[in-house]
Amino acid sequence: MRLAELSERSGVSTATIKYYLREGLLPPGRRVTATQAEYDEEHLRRLRLVRALIQVGGVTVASAREVLAALENDDLDRHDRLGTAVWALPHGPAPAADDPAAEAARRSADELLRRVGWSYGGAAPAPSPAYGMLVAAIAALARLGYPCGVDDLEPYARAMGRLAVTDLDLVERYGGSPDEQVEAAVALTVLYEPVLLSLRRLAEAEESRRRFEER
Repeated sequence: MRLAELSERSGVSTATIKYYLREGLLPPGRRVTATQAEYDEEHLRRLRLVRALIQVGGVTVASAREVLAALENDDLDRHDRLGTAVWALPHGPAPAADDPAAEAARRSADELLRRVGWSYGGAAPAPSPAYGMLVAAIAALARLGYPCGVDDLEPYARAMGRLAVTDLDLVERYGGSPDEQVEAAVALTVLYEPVLLSLRRLAEAEESRRRFEER
């Protein structure tokens, strides 16, 4: 397909596609003339991923390039490629080094991960960015006096464990090659986060109605 068709099928403007090509986020097409190139379904799939990362996920061009490099690294298995790519996505702030609540929050996070049997915490060689985010969130809850003990957090962690199974089941049902599945896992991580947030808020509204609405 030519550039105009790629733009029409992807919903991305030709100017943006040209920008992604210049930035190395999209591989060059097959040159057919001095001024025109042809693109295929792989370009379309990659363009949809880039659009999900940048336009929906708010990922910078530099971070998107890092994600794509991880996805293309044939030295890594699917698990490591997915992990490296997801770690490159935007995360919330890590705890401040001088935050007095951070050390207690870190102990709570470690105990929580130990209880649910998860290995991607603060251990060497490098902690997951999500671990730092968790510690910062627990510290903020503690400073404000809200419930944030391990017993309070464990039901959330176990619910997230079940959700992770659903996530990866969805990726495997998506089909395609192993490379396509890893790309889909990254895209769905970004695209499903607003779905999860909205469903949680709707569920809480329904539970609040059930418990507290005056009859």
